Formats: sequence, structure tokens, C-alpha cells
Amino acid sequence: MGISLLEVAGFIGGTISGNDDIEIKSLARIEEAQPGDLTFLYMPSYEKYLATTKASAVLVKPGFDKTRSDIAYIEVTDPNKAFSKILIRYFSPEFKLTGIDPSSFIHPDAVIGRNVALGKNVVISAGCRIGDNTKIYHNTVLLENVEIGSQSLLFQNVSIREGCKIGSRVIIHPGTVVGSDGFGFFTDEKGVYQKIPQIGNVIIEDDVELGSNVSVDRAALGSTIIKRGVKIDNLVQIAHNVIVGEDTVISSQSGISGSTKVGSHCILAGQVGLVGHIQLADNTIILAQSGVSKSITKPGQYFGSPAKEVKTALKLEAHVRNLPGYVEKIKELENKIKELTEAISKLKSEE
Repeated sequence: MGISLLEVAGFIGGTISGNDDIEIKSLARIEEAQPGDLTFLYMPSYEKYLATTKASAVLVKPGFDKTRSDIAYIEVTDPNKAFSKILIRYFSPEFKLTGIDPSSFIHPDAVIGRNVALGKNVVISAGCRIGDNTKIYHNTVLLENVEIGSQSLLFQNVSIREGCKIGSRVIIHPGTVVGSDGFGFFTDEKGVYQKIPQIGNVIIEDDVELGSNVSVDRAALGSTIIKRGVKIDNLVQIAHNVIVGEDTVISSQSGISGSTKVGSHCILAGQVGLVGHIQLADNTIILAQSGVSKSITKPGQYFGSPAKEVKTALKLEAHVRNLPGYVEKIKELENKIKELTEAISKLKSEE
């Protein structure tokens, strides 16, 4: 059973060109699409696939050159966003875990909301509170006094340690740990490392998504806070007492050191590292493989290690790439100076 192209176009506010009597059965990338699929074009580098795609319909920008008459087109201002909206509305996966598996353990002091689903070997410890319509998949462990809001989704092998608070509509993917000890030690008079107890917690606000194998450390004192709407990719480390502002996105293999404050609407691309005890202004973008060594107070794009404003960083990078040529040029200039100096000396000696 599919969705009519007319319904799809009406939902995203698009305009159809070509046959509108089409049923959309699935979504696909343009190079992989088959009959019955809807695809999209938003980057020029993918236009080469239009000649061979088997898709029944394609989302394009207004005024796009429609070279094929056997494909229906939906013109929309932003095909990429429109495609995502269609995916969310009509093709989102359903997570069908229901009921409470008999192998799960629920402490008598725990409070479980309505329509909560627990998979195999889930452990709910004393003092935990779980909101309505939350699904927790197998082998997940919640230690004492964990609070989880409504409509959240915890996948397999998630661990949430004592005292942590998880908001509503939060998604946590497999292997993630919330509330592990912060990395706190000091050396005694013999130079031996002694552990500093980490007695704070982690607060994850509403509508946050944590990828797989993310570590969010509990605070030494107070709270590590992931604010509303933050999206964190796989393999990210958030250290103790970090605060991540609303609607910030953090990509894979990034790490944030202790007590750093990241503003709202920031983007940390892949393999970004932030030192501790600094601040990032709202609307800051740190490009991939950059290292931030001091606070950034001016919004904008930054790149490099240490990170600099992107225009400056790219100029420096260009100069570094050209260093071999600079060396040759300098040698040539040195030789010319030497020749001129010798010529001047010779002229003076002949006078």
C-alpha cells in the first residue's frame, strides 16, 4: 500500500510536473531507486544519475531542467528537507516492543508509568521513575534513582547510573553509558594517583538523541547537562560538568573536556576536540578534525588545531601547502642577492 503523489506534494507544498497519477511505495537514493520509489536531487554532483534512475518521481528545486518525460517531478524550495519530512511522516520505522518481559527486574520502589515496555533482562533499580509510553530494550540497566520522562526510547545495552535524569522523547542507542564517573584524580605526596569521588549526576533534557557508544560522564559536583534538542552522534565523549546548549549537534568521535560550556545551535563536526574550562558562543561551527584550545566568543566557522576563524585557517593551510615552492623561491632570491652583492663589490674594487 503506497501514498499518492498528490498527497505527498500537498503535504510538502510542492508543485507536480508530469504524471500525478503515481503511487509512492518507498523512498530511495537516486542512484538506487526503483519503480514506485520517490527520490530527490539537491546537490549538482548527483544530477548525473537522473539519466539512469528508475525512480517514479523526484523532488527538485523550482526551474530544474526536466530532461526526462517518463518521470514525475515535484518542485519544492528545499528538496532535502522535503524528503526528510516525507520520510518522517510516511516511512518512519515502528519500534514494536510491547509489554514487560518476565526476565526484567523491577524494584518494588520503582515507579513505572503507563504503557511502558521492557525487553529481556532489563534492570530497574530502587527509586527509579519511568514516564508513560517509554520503551526500554533488552539488557539495559538503570541504577538507583534514575528518572526518565515519557515517550523515550532506550535501545539495547544502555546503562544509566544512579541519580541521573532523562527527559521526555529522548532516544538512546545501543552501548551508550550515561553517568559513568568523570575522569578525576590527583597525585598524593608519593606521586600516586588518587581517585576524586564523582558525586554529581547527568541531566538530559527533552528531545535529545544519543548515538551508540556515547559516554556522558557524571559531574564531580552538580550536574553534567545536555540541554533540549541536542543531537549527539556515535562514539562521542562528554566529560564531567560539561554543559551542551540547546539544539547543538555533535558528530562522531568528538570529545569535550571537563567543565566546558558549549552554546546553543552549535555544530561540532567529526573528530573535534575541546579542551576543558572554555566556552563556545552560540551559533559556533567547528569544522572536522579541529582542536579548540581557548574560548570562542564570536559566532562563526572555525577550523584547524588550534582552531582559527575559517578564512584565516584556510589561508594558513594554503601557505603551508606552498612551503616547498616558497623554499625554492627564497633560494633563488638568495642566489640573486649574492650575485648582486658580488657584482657591487667588484665594481667598488675597480674604482
